[in-house]
Amino acid sequence: MTTFVLVHGAWHGGWCYKRVARLLRRAGHEVYTPSLTGLGERAHLMSRAIDLNTHVQDIIGVIRYEELSDVVLCGHSYGGMVISGVAEQIATKIRSLVYLDAFVPENGKSLFDYQTAEVVERMRADAVQNGEGYKITPIPAARFAVNAEDAAWVDVMCVKQPLATFEQKLALSGGQGPKRVYILAAGWGPSPFQQFGARFKDDKDWKFISIACGHDVMLDRPQELADALIAAV
Repeated sequence: MTTFVLVHGAWHGGWCYKRVARLLRRAGHEVYTPSLTGLGERAHLMSRAIDLNTHVQDIIGVIRYEELSDVVLCGHSYGGMVISGVAEQIATKIRSLVYLDAFVPENGKSLFDYQTAEVVERMRADAVQNGEGYKITPIPAARFAVNAEDAAWVDVMCVKQPLATFEQKLALSGGQGPKRVYILAAGWGPSPFQQFGARFKDDKDWKFISIACGHDVMLDRPQELADALIAAV
């Protein structure tokens, strides 16, 4: 049995992993799909105080208080920022880090540092105009090529994202850390994650997997993702 902690991306919640979690549990594994503060079923906790560190502490709290160890920690999209911060603080609890079409930050970088100036300006303007100065409106599922059957559901389930989670820079020591896997969703674009796929595709310190689907791999290809997570052990 392996313990998986699956961290969702921006605007989403733990709900997005329900199919993958079901498959992993059926195979005999232990699975946690926490929702980050202010998102998913915790949307009522949204506040200006939420930043990237808040979400890092969310996941550290799950691992600490559920008394988990030897964890396969997976982060989707923005969740790559979160799991990087978690690994920096409790690397000894983690067996493998899986970046699922996700940002892989370098020391001193924020998520916005990996976006174009146009995208950053648009998101900040949206927060001012539509989010009380601190919340970013969800990007429509169709933009991420979410499969047609799930797109409308995803749009209904997503909520606004705290701006500070994209702005806060992450301090990383750059240590070796756990085994690392990068899963690229190669079936959509333009994608900010192609830069990471190109970086890790031939890196001997990483296992690289490409899946031909939209950004929300857990919805488009749940079985392939479950298999890839089990292989990450």
